[in-house]
Amino acid sequence: MRIEIATLFPEMCEAVLSESIVGRARKAGKITVHCRQIREYTHDKHRRVDDTPYGGGMGMVMQCQPIYDCFKAVCDEFGAKPHTIYMSPKGKILTQQRAEELSHMEDILMICGHYEGVDQRVLDKIVDEEISVGDYVLTGGELPALVLVDAVARMCDGVLPDESCFMDESIYSGLLEYPQYTRPEIWENEPVPEVLLSGHHKNIAQWRLEKSLKLTELRRPDLYEKYNQNK
Repeated sequence: MRIEIATLFPEMCEAVLSESIVGRARKAGKITVHCRQIREYTHDKHRRVDDTPYGGGMGMVMQCQPIYDCFKAVCDEFGAKPHTIYMSPKGKILTQQRAEELSHMEDILMICGHYEGVDQRVLDKIVDEEISVGDYVLTGGELPALVLVDAVARMCDGVLPDESCFMDESIYSGLLEYPQYTRPEIWENEPVPEVLLSGHHKNIAQWRLEKSLKLTELRRPDLYEKYNQNK
């Protein structure tokens, strides 16, 4: 998989993408993630990429030309149009299902807005979908893009040791994840549940399922209802 991030803050993105699981996967060649500085594609001698909004209002709006030229450069390198996503609070909320669907795509371009947003005309011309990471507003699209990269990349072949690393997790299975424990066996007079020490895999699996069901019913009744409908 190849992921391109068009941003005004590539260093900010690289600081995150160079670490942990995604960073190791990039170094191992399991995925390719590249950050492009949108300012490099502006025709303005001062490297401006924004201007005041028509109709008045506070703030600045990112212009079409730098974003479109950045997009065209990606298309030229890939030899085809990548699936293009604009990170926006107006988009559809990111779900585990959508992240999995995106993980099967070959090429993705994520566009990060800033200031008061992006000129609608370039979005209409190049964007395939808008994605939001929640019902709140951030100062730019970089953090949402990093969330999306992490959610997608970890399901790509070879990024995690085995599919079970993500298939049994919260949300992916349709339920919230069961409680986890590690050494020491007793901490602050609180022991690890006895069943987890038994070595009886069937009983452990049953315990984990029961805990997942109870947690989901209590904390996410919407997921619990959906899980029961799909059984």
